[in-house]
Amino acid sequence: MPCPYVTKKLTFNLTMPHSLVLNIIPKSPIPPQFLTGRHLHALFLTLVSAVDSDLGDYLHNQTNDKAFTLSPWQIAGQKRFEHGIYSLEWEQTKPIPSGTNCWWRISLLDDRLFGQLTKLWLNLNPQHPWHLGPADLLITRILGTPQPTQPWANFATYDTLYEMASETERQIAFNFTTPATFRQGESDMALPTREAVFHSLIHRWNKYSGIEFSPDLVEQVFPSFFNIRTAVVSNYKSKLIGCIGQISYRILGNADPLTIKQINALADFALYAGVGRKTPMGMGMVRRVYPSQKNGQQLGQNYE
Repeated sequence: MPCPYVTKKLTFNLTMPHSLVLNIIPKSPIPPQFLTGRHLHALFLTLVSAVDSDLGDYLHNQTNDKAFTLSPWQIAGQKRFEHGIYSLEWEQTKPIPSGTNCWWRISLLDDRLFGQLTKLWLNLNPQHPWHLGPADLLITRILGTPQPTQPWANFATYDTLYEMASETERQIAFNFTTPATFRQGESDMALPTREAVFHSLIHRWNKYSGIEFSPDLVEQVFPSFFNIRTAVVSNYKSKLIGCIGQISYRILGNADPLTIKQINALADFALYAGVGRKTPMGMGMVRRVYPSQKNGQQLGQNYE
């Protein structure tokens, strides 16, 4: 059936992506087998269906190009540091005790989804339990603006992302904070090539922003630094190999200011869109970082 939520091309675009962080406290222990991407995907659809069952059914039946992404389940203050790389926890291997302060990120690429869910945000009852497997959960707060200790919460119109993007900054640095994997033909590829990363961003930007970018932008981008490693995600039907870590790209050659601006807009958009496959199940969470930021600040490690 036709989708009423598809973004139309607009001359003046007020649509926006949202990155929302839910603060959650379980009332009973959460077994780790219920913290997989599949179960968190189901929890999101439950939240949607609670206020709009038709929208919940539509999102459930989508097979690709979903208009949302989800993070893995996070414990407040939890840090993962391996081989010089900070990342989020993408697989919980132990039960989450009751009373633990947790957080979970939901990004919405089409703000009409946000509008449809306004009733949920405005009428949130912190005493109303939601269910994840056998556990009852209390959503105590929803953050939608940047916080000193929670950089994953944010929003901006697509026009603002575009207008605020630099026309001169040629260095693009990313932190891959959960494993990212990319489709290549019939197989998956863990290597974050410029084509894999930026074509993923361009595809989602063009679908939801109303501002068309050419795929040829990637021809100006070249990798300049990387500190990445592979990581296995095993909570799917088959194991997936992705990459985590830090990678920088540089815009080289005689790139004009418009091209530089568009590439920078895509880099800023990565916070909301993620990259690669399985972003609605916790993979491919990416944040842009700047050279002036220290490593710990890049990832905002003191999360709420």
